Amino acid sequence: MRNRPGEKPDGAVVRDALGVGIAVGLSGFAFGVTSAGSGLSLLQTCALSLLVFTGASQFALVGALAAGGGAVTAAAGAFFLGVRNAFYGLRLSQLLALPRAVRPFAAQWVIDETTAVSLAQPTRRSARIGFLVTGLSLYLLWNLTTLLGALGAEAIGDTDAWGLDAAGPAVFLALLAPMLRTGTERAVAALAVLLGLGLLPVLPAGVPVLVAALAAPAVLWAHGRKNDARVDARDVARDEARDTTREEARDAARDAARDEARDTTREEARDAARDDARDVTEEDR
Repeated sequence: MRNRPGEKPDGAVVRDALGVGIAVGLSGFAFGVTSAGSGLSLLQTCALSLLVFTGASQFALVGALAAGGGAVTAAAGAFFLGVRNAFYGLRLSQLLALPRAVRPFAAQWVIDETTAVSLAQPTRRSARIGFLVTGLSLYLLWNLTTLLGALGAEAIGDTDAWGLDAAGPAVFLALLAPMLRTGTERAVAALAVLLGLGLLPVLPAGVPVLVAALAAPAVLWAHGRKNDARVDARDVARDEARDTTREEARDAARDAARDEARDTTREEARDAARDDARDVTEEDR
């Protein structure tokens, strides 16, 4: 099918979507290894990828379990990380405008990668293609590599002895780092790290992750206060500039009136002198 002017070629959309799907899908190996190392069975590990299918939440869940946290605490941390997908869905529902019968199935693929690829497209058609190809390729490859990673972990035995317990956090950071684009986002991440690491010795496993979630509202509150201070300073500067402008306008008007009065006085004096001179001349005659 020939693309209209201004549209992105379907082949280019498919190529970009497959690139994202394959690159991220390979991370399922790390999840399978980490999940098996945290004590989850092969069936539980594969069920997480099939049903949950959101990498950050899955890594958070198995990471909390591996650290000794309770199931409720681990699930709560994963839930908070997954809430963002609901906001993605609100945006994608308008962009893709899928039929109602398809939406429940498409919701399973609403994640960071499919959202990024869809939003990068110039038209609805290319956005739908990007969403479909990214979601399908990533879902299939993620579940396949999860299975292979879990089987490999079972074959290896003690994953900690091989240092594979660090695979989960490393991949989690690799997924998170590209999302930190603004100074506010980086500040939230830094404060969350400080809270999480600082509270590890004093709180039960898994709880520091939940407390670290408070970094976002704390930074946003501080950012709001800073913006308010900037707005106040801007308003003060604007008021001062307005007052200065008014004073300058008054001074200019006063100077103009004074100059006009001086000019008028000079003209009147010249006229009077001219009249006097004329009168004297007439008298002399």
